[in-house]
Amino acid sequence: MRKGVKAAVIGGVFAAMIGGAGYGTYNFVSALNGSTEVGGSGPAPARTGPPSGDEVKETSAKFFAAWEKNKPAEAASYTDFPEAAEQLLTAYGHDAHITGVRITPGTAAGATVPFSVKATVSYDGKSKPLAYASRLSVVRGVSTHQPLVDWQPSVVHPDLAKGDSLVTGESPSPPIEAVDRNGVVLTKDKYPSLGPILDELRGKYGDKAGGEPAVELSILHEASGAAQTPLITLAKGRPGKLHTTLSATAQAAAEQAVQRYAESSVVAVKPSTGEVLAVANHRADGFNAAFLGRLAPGSTMKILSAATLIDNGITTAAGPAPCPNEAVWQSQTFHNLKNMPPNENATLAESFARSCNTAFVKYADDVQVDSLTREAEERFGLGRDDWKVGIPSFDGSVPASGGPDTAANLIGQGQVQMSPLNMASVTATAMTGAFRQPVIVSATLDGRPLARARGLSAGTVAQLRQMMYRTATSGTAAQAMSGLGGSIGAKTGSAEVDGQERSNSWFTGYRNDMAAAAVTQEGGHGGDAAGPIVASVLRTAG
Repeated sequence: MRKGVKAAVIGGVFAAMIGGAGYGTYNFVSALNGSTEVGGSGPAPARTGPPSGDEVKETSAKFFAAWEKNKPAEAASYTDFPEAAEQLLTAYGHDAHITGVRITPGTAAGATVPFSVKATVSYDGKSKPLAYASRLSVVRGVSTHQPLVDWQPSVVHPDLAKGDSLVTGESPSPPIEAVDRNGVVLTKDKYPSLGPILDELRGKYGDKAGGEPAVELSILHEASGAAQTPLITLAKGRPGKLHTTLSATAQAAAEQAVQRYAESSVVAVKPSTGEVLAVANHRADGFNAAFLGRLAPGSTMKILSAATLIDNGITTAAGPAPCPNEAVWQSQTFHNLKNMPPNENATLAESFARSCNTAFVKYADDVQVDSLTREAEERFGLGRDDWKVGIPSFDGSVPASGGPDTAANLIGQGQVQMSPLNMASVTATAMTGAFRQPVIVSATLDGRPLARARGLSAGTVAQLRQMMYRTATSGTAAQAMSGLGGSIGAKTGSAEVDGQERSNSWFTGYRNDMAAAAVTQEGGHGGDAAGPIVASVLRTAG
């Protein structure tokens, strides 16, 4: 609907001419001269352009009045998407049991009207006050040319997204008291990133933790199928204790680190067990991109690509990997970062530490179309859609795509997609040689089977660790990893995305028994944004 509205506003001339070429043209010109008549008679021209201040005030007032009176059909008639509006406004009163609605509009800014809502939520003899603020915008209707509320679920409540609704009743899952690996209580207030994750854990394990249901007003995520998000508790249930693998110390560091960079996500795991130690997101949309993101990982993928070259006997860490200024594969030209001098005598370890793209692209002739795919699936446990972390996650995707993508995939572009969770796992596997599927709740709680993979030979591990250590101490990751002692290794990445001015910043590294990976969308080079995030989390490693 909104696309059509914009078209009507921008294309005012077109809207005025739909009645016929001659009539429409004269009507438009007359309107410019202030006339409302054509040849002395006929209908007034349809209004075009953005709604006036009076139209915004009148339309929003009518919408608010019908909403307050619990007349969803009438309120919906003042919107540009009445079917969806009526459905949600009906649920507001019927399913969510919200009554006594009082709306106070604020001062309009153009066509946008902020407002506050006060109401009461009641269920089974229990009531609680409800108060929140939201906003709406008034637009010009496409066909009616009338001012209408631009319908968005967030008009009804700011936390609602497309496909969401509101419901009040006994919670489908009892509340939980999530604790970290040392018994420290984990709350949304102290660890904001854990909000949607704790909701998912409650939905999955609430009935297994031994608690009793609460009575709540909640957001029902019908479209996504995600766990309900509680808004108000009318009657407290009894929370059951749920033990997670998280570390409160690492989680606090992760929360603080991502706040420095918008659209950032980070995950830390314990390589010796696969346990997730921290997960944090700083995103405007609240999406758990740390677990569910699907982005090209850039040069962090070279960990897996180097393992592919070694395991297939193509080269070794000390073997040749020349780094020319550019490399051509099937008519596509690949380049390195600006100002990187060529080195035709470079070893794989040198090209890895400098993050030379052309060195890996040159080996596209020597790998099979599915070599990288098989390495990812069979040794790193990726791309088989069988991870059972404890909450929804993406398992990575490394398709056997031919053409230029065979080369592009080797440098983490092309068709490869990863999340920070995937790359933290890749680093953990490279560091230990064993693939241990990440978990956030012990599999013993529900008996779920965990994914398995062959892992890597000791020889491959030794070479990967050598290359990652070199990168962390004297390569592209050195600045971010500066000051970190112990057993360390890292890899930077920057992934170009169509339509973005800056590349996505990726970084993954390990220190002692912790591996972490982060991404900052449009964050630039790997060491610019994602690197400091990962380093901050790794500082908590014992």
